[in-house]
Amino acid sequence: MHAMVLKEVGKPLVPAELPRPQPQLGQVLVKILACGVCRTDLHVVDGELPNPKLPLVPGHEVVGQIESVGSPDISLQNGQMVGIPWLAWTCGACEYCRAGQENLCEQVRFHGYTVDGGYAEYMVADARYCFPLPDIYANPEGAPLLCAGLIGVRALRFAEGGRRLGLYGFGAAAHLLIQVARYQGMEVYAFTRPGDSEAQDLAIKLGAVWVGGSDILPPQPLDAAILFAPVGALIPIALQAVRKGGIVISAGIHMSDIPAFPYSLLWEERQVRSIANLTRKDAEDYFPLARRVPVQSHITTYPLAMANVALADLRRGAVHGAAVLVMGAWQELET
Repeated sequence: MHAMVLKEVGKPLVPAELPRPQPQLGQVLVKILACGVCRTDLHVVDGELPNPKLPLVPGHEVVGQIESVGSPDISLQNGQMVGIPWLAWTCGACEYCRAGQENLCEQVRFHGYTVDGGYAEYMVADARYCFPLPDIYANPEGAPLLCAGLIGVRALRFAEGGRRLGLYGFGAAAHLLIQVARYQGMEVYAFTRPGDSEAQDLAIKLGAVWVGGSDILPPQPLDAAILFAPVGALIPIALQAVRKGGIVISAGIHMSDIPAFPYSLLWEERQVRSIANLTRKDAEDYFPLARRVPVQSHITTYPLAMANVALADLRRGAVHGAAVLVMGAWQELET
């Protein structure tokens, strides 16, 4: 099979021909249709997340079709369309797993980080962490929902009860989450890189009541703010934007250092919290909700061989919506 492989952090992915993996006990072999290009992939490739498996096939927003199963007790069937997210395996025995917090498992494994992921034509995965996809999402447009969609809705839970929601960084996750937030009756204020008119236009198209650069305050205090941009300096800015008792939620897996800020920004019962990973229940709850909205992703597609181009576009802020690798006829990268 063809794959794009990370051999050294900080270096471009390398095109490779690898043996097609074989499913072991409890696993399924999936023929990949599409794989989203997530900012977490950038953090892995750029070395901002420590100790990735090397060599590594990145990718964790996978839409594919089951080609074979590794044991007869698996409930998934050959030919079934499934989604494969970031979470690859949990121990089921540590205090976090027993408490229903498998996203914090002490021995957790992740697709495209500690085990191989979806920048390839095939992959194997633990069947318990694959999700049957509704027909509406069994396509490249469904790929971003497997991480950007899931983590956004997980973050939104901690903003429940609020009416005015700020989204800092209007990329893959925010453009999906705004659709859910509006469905739930919230007013959404979108913050982008200063001067990013394309992202602001997309936010307006999707129903934001106000758009502006992340360096300015909204016209009225927010009840909650969710940060998707991995910029620690936005934490004190967002604290200034939320009302008394408001909450600032960091939804990224990596963020630059948060600068010192005066206690007065946190006082009056404002909160700052993080969101880590996801659980299988998040996916089970999300897809019925996404279908009701219905959530629609805005994607830019790239052939698998152009994974480095997709990552570079994401790195420089040139992707509006989400980037998705689409498998098929292998195309050699000419430049």
